[in-house]
This record gives sequence, structure tokens and C-alpha cells, in this order.
Amino acid sequence: MSLEAITAQIKAQGDKIPPVELWNPEYCGEMDLQIKANGDWFYANSIFKRPALVKLLSSVLKKEENDYFLVTPVEKIKITVDDAPFVLTQWHWQDKSKTVMIVSNNVGDEFTLDAKHPITLNSSGELYVTVRRNLLAKVHRNVYYQWIDLAKETVTDRGIELMLESDNCQFSLGVI
Repeated sequence: MSLEAITAQIKAQGDKIPPVELWNPEYCGEMDLQIKANGDWFYANSIFKRPALVKLLSSVLKKEENDYFLVTPVEKIKITVDDAPFVLTQWHWQDKSKTVMIVSNNVGDEFTLDAKHPITLNSSGELYVTVRRNLLAKVHRNVYYQWIDLAKETVTDRGIELMLESDNCQFSLGVI
């Protein structure tokens, strides 16, 4: 199936993020679409130049085990994701009390850093945030360093951990 046909099917669903977790269409093969580690999307080795198209396609992205798919109600097409499909690029406090952090990713998704959208630390010490379903955003280096400045040192059984708080949740940024 062509990229244009997939785009037309997605647009027919409206502006909301479709419930792809409820869809289980037939597998239709692979597409030469790749999401690079820096969040850039490529189709047939050409970078996407329209952010609206990336946002649209990201709305039907689904992860099953270690594979990623673009899913419509009638088709499921495998794509390549180098690391995480999103990059967490910005954050700000929701209010002056500085207790709730709002984060956003490279496709414009904005959400609260909380128990539903936690920070996870992989074995290499890289930070990720759950965006939706089981899709992750890698925390951009600039955001990481800003969070390190905000983090509080906490003594734990693992040593001194850098902890970040948001929405009554504590998240580890690593052990120092």
C-alpha cells in the first residue's frame, strides 16, 4: 500500500488519536519508512518535510513486542524504528507551584509527567518517557541537563540517586 493511501485512511478517522490498540487488521508487509534515533522520519531514504504528515502518521503507530507498525482498521504495515519513535524535546511547569511538569515531544504531543507517563531509565543510563500506550520518547540531551539541575539527591539502597518530582511521583534520573 502506498503512503498516500494510508494517509487518506487516517484522515478519514478525524482529528483524535485513533484507538489503534483495539484494531487487529491483517498484516500487509513492510514499508520503507524509518524513524531515526533523533526523531526524523524518512520514507524511501527521503526525509519528511511536512510536520503535519509526521504527526498524522504517528497517531496510528503501534508497537507489538519489539516491532512497530502503522495501523489502520484494515491494514497493518511494519516500519523501522531505530531507537524510540519520539523525542521528548520540551518541558515546563504547569503552574507557579512547580509541582506538575508538562512535557512535549517532537510531534507536538503534550502531557503531564506522572504515573501514566513515567520516566524510565534503560541499562545504558538513557532516559525515556512513556508517551501513550507502550510508545516511548527518548529524553533529548538538553531536557536531560535541565532536569539534572532540578533533581534532588536522595540516598537510596543503590546509592545517591538523582530524583525528579512531578504530580506526586518521583522519578530516578540515575545514581551518582
